[in-house]
Amino acid sequence: MEPAKQILDELRQPARELREHIPGVYEGYQATSAAVLVDGALDAKTKELIALAIAVSKQCDGCIASHARGAARRRATTEEVAEALGVAIMMNGGPGTVHAPRAFAAFQEFAAQP
Repeated sequence: MEPAKQILDELRQPARELREHIPGVYEGYQATSAAVLVDGALDAKTKELIALAIAVSKQCDGCIASHARGAARRRATTEEVAEALGVAIMMNGGPGTVHAPRAFAAFQEFAAQP
């Protein structure tokens, strides 16, 4: 997997171009994300950890990068990320052992940024 920031950078322009053609889809998706990723019965950090584990399950490098960044921004600890990724491995078996380390590396990349 490329560095997580590079993945997000590479997706930025194509996503902008697609958004021009289907703005309502993107607006709806952004509204859903904004509604979900706030503190509620589960705090926003926990929701990012869940999203990161699901990204591993879906084997989506863009999602892994995005939610690794989100977990780092919400000040998830290395131990919290590792445990969430342990659940992803349990639920996905072999593919989880490939994509969970990618997610862990992406989190470490973003957590190291000031």
